[in-house]
Amino acid sequence: QVQLVESGGGLVQAGGSLRLSCAASGRTFSTYAMGWFRQAPGKEREFVAFINWSGGGTYYADSVKGRFTISKDNAKNTVYLEMSSLKPEDTAVYYCAAGLRGTYYRSDEYDYWGQGTQVTVSS
Repeated sequence: QVQLVESGGGLVQAGGSLRLSCAASGRTFSTYAMGWFRQAPGKEREFVAFINWSGGGTYYADSVKGRFTISKDNAKNTVYLEMSSLKPEDTAVYYCAAGLRGTYYRSDEYDYWGQGTQVTVSS
């Protein structure tokens, strides 16, 4: 069992930056691949970024490529999402996920989810 707690969300102006954190419980965190997803009001949850268990492999949604960076600190049991050049369309609740069973960009392939953190980008 893994518990995930996101933090770092908030209100930021367009063009600004935020860093989200996802702290995980459990001694096996270093073996987990991790994902970040987001969900805007009235929309389905969508893939944002993925990092493999070692941190050596990352994938991004086209909409955030070049602006967002995912990283993983196994010593701190934490995964990060550095977001820059933020746009109003990035406004959403951001979730981290663990326990991948299959395809990394599918939200239904993860077993564990955090409660989410709100990111609001004003124009």
